[in-house]
Amino acid sequence: MPFLERPNCEIFFEETGSGPAIIFAHGAGGNHLSWWQQVPVFADSYRCVAFDHRGWGRSIPTGGPGPAAFVDDLIALLDELRIERAALVAQSMGGWTCLGAALQAPERVAALVMADTAGGLITDAIRGPWEEARKRTEGQGLDVLAYDQSLRQRDPALAFLYDEIMAMNPPRDPALRGLLSELGPDPDAVANLPMPVLWVVGGNDPLIPPPVMRAAHDHVPGSQYFEVPATGHSVYFERASEFNGQLSRFLVDAGWGNGISAGARD
Repeated sequence: MPFLERPNCEIFFEETGSGPAIIFAHGAGGNHLSWWQQVPVFADSYRCVAFDHRGWGRSIPTGGPGPAAFVDDLIALLDELRIERAALVAQSMGGWTCLGAALQAPERVAALVMADTAGGLITDAIRGPWEEARKRTEGQGLDVLAYDQSLRQRDPALAFLYDEIMAMNPPRDPALRGLLSELGPDPDAVANLPMPVLWVVGGNDPLIPPPVMRAAHDHVPGSQYFEVPATGHSVYFERASEFNGQLSRFLVDAGWGNGISAGARD
């Protein structure tokens, strides 16, 4: 199995396909398996890399800095795979990783996709709806918040699969939210990101609701915004066809590969 040797942790990753590189960074409820609806679709045209953050999936740490090392782990993975530039696709917690990498090494990032995440960005316009969302969801677990609960009726097998993938992770640090809140980026630096940026959000996302994501979009001139109605915190998982289609169009617009075929989006 492929592992990247890092301080206090071996980072697990999988690589599929060839072409322009896409790195998929999962959220707190997922791991590399969460991208099962994206990797097989994009691997026909792209070099797809999905990995486990340290402390998730098969990346079991022996100590060390935790989320504070996420950005350096990702850049080290690019180095290990000799990927000079890649599109970064982030879900939720993965937004801290990918936004941080885009700020630290912008020359390595061809395009940035922030799905149901502002990556810790706080501005005056974001602070209000962000704090309201935190209060509404305080004490609730990812078993309730990770996806819209209507998914259990609409597609019970898909909801079951999400839960099973999440259950494969080691126990999560209950202080994770607080740890991530300490790692927020400089708003001025985010506003000046040089690469194309796409913000994606579910219309019913309780954790990072549309007002937060619209404010993040407004903060980055020239960025794109895509909202999917009747969808929760995991657009990529709940509505993969819509997510994949928008991601493909965005990558083509960014000059990063030729996208996926129309049939592959279904």
